[in-house]
Amino acid sequence: MGLLQPELGLIFWTSLAFGVVLFLLCKFGFPVILRSVEERRNFIDSSIEAAHEAEERLERVTLDSAAIVEKAEAERQQILRSASEERDRIVGDARMKASEEAQRIVAEARAQANEEREQIIREGRQQVVALAVTISERLLRGELQQKESQIVLADRLLDEINKASQAKPQNNEA
Repeated sequence: MGLLQPELGLIFWTSLAFGVVLFLLCKFGFPVILRSVEERRNFIDSSIEAAHEAEERLERVTLDSAAIVEKAEAERQQILRSASEERDRIVGDARMKASEEAQRIVAEARAQANEEREQIIREGRQQVVALAVTISERLLRGELQQKESQIVLADRLLDEINKASQAKPQNNEA
């Protein structure tokens, strides 16, 4: 017999081996394979479902984070605005206090300068008076050594006093 025409015994034993293998596969192999395919399908389905849930959670988290970022930005703007207002207020207060302090210092310096000027003028007058008294004393000593000179000087002083007292009422009336 040739290769193209198998014998009846070969067909029988091949069919019997095929049937036994088919029976064993149906009894023991296919249930295990089907169970593992089913488990794999369930795993894939649960993974897809978990991915959808994760995607939904991610969207919620994204929206929440966007809201949080927006709220934080608004708070930051408010804080910056209030800090700027506070800074402006503090700078204004400091400028006002500095201006008041400067005015006070200038007023004190002017008062002190006026006081010192007055004191210098007083001291100058005192020195001029002391000098005038000293000069007058020396002049009078020389002039008043004679009795006649003393009488002439007294008359002249009395005349000046009378003229001064008559001139004062006229000045007061004017």
